Amino acid sequence: MKILVAIAQVPDTTAKISFTDNNTKFNATGVQFIVNPYDEWYALVRALEIKEAGLAEKVSVIHVGLSDADATIRKALALGADDSFRIDTEPTDAYFVAQQLAQFVKNNPYDLILLGKETISYNGGITAGILAGLLDYPFISSVNKLEVSGNIITAHQDIEGGYQVVECSLPAVISANKGMAEQRIPNMKGIMAARTKPLNVIPAYPVNTPVQYESFELSQGRVACKFIDPNNVEELVNLLHTEAKVI
Repeated sequence: MKILVAIAQVPDTTAKISFTDNNTKFNATGVQFIVNPYDEWYALVRALEIKEAGLAEKVSVIHVGLSDADATIRKALALGADDSFRIDTEPTDAYFVAQQLAQFVKNNPYDLILLGKETISYNGGITAGILAGLLDYPFISSVNKLEVSGNIITAHQDIEGGYQVVECSLPAVISANKGMAEQRIPNMKGIMAARTKPLNVIPAYPVNTPVQYESFELSQGRVACKFIDPNNVEELVNLLHTEAKVI
């Protein structure tokens, strides 16, 4: 079995976020980037555990992005991935990224594809599902426990009041949630080995995306709570309409 883990590059949680060009572009100046934690701590580490158990022969990582992400990819290699691929294009949106990944997998089949359930930058949580749809593969989302037995995978998902167990056959796409594995730190041997492991750069595939961004804005952060008398429904409705603008 071959496993492919898709990793995203995201700003460190301590980074100061700002935008340029009239709030249409993210300002990367001075920002420290890291591997998306859901991709690294859960998806990648669980893939490595499966290989270490003798259930997979190879773990590859793939990233859609430009050369500034090479150091991020090398960290994934230092953790134990066998080789890596970078599709050389700007990851403009989730649909575009999923299309790039899908084209790669169609040309280079893998049995199990793992992604984090979401990135901590956009928190969209849709790339894995779109990828599975483009490949016509089974998809199990937000998995916090994953077992492999032959051609069958068994996944646990948290649901309200408990959890559910889902099975499907390979090939499949899985999005990883907290609990699937425990974070690892690269050791010196892994860091040295990562320098010589393959980092293959692939030209972008010719795909189209209907997604366009008009502008970005920072969230307001924490604001004071307003408490409404439970018997004053009219005031609650008015505030939801005039201030929160959700109805």
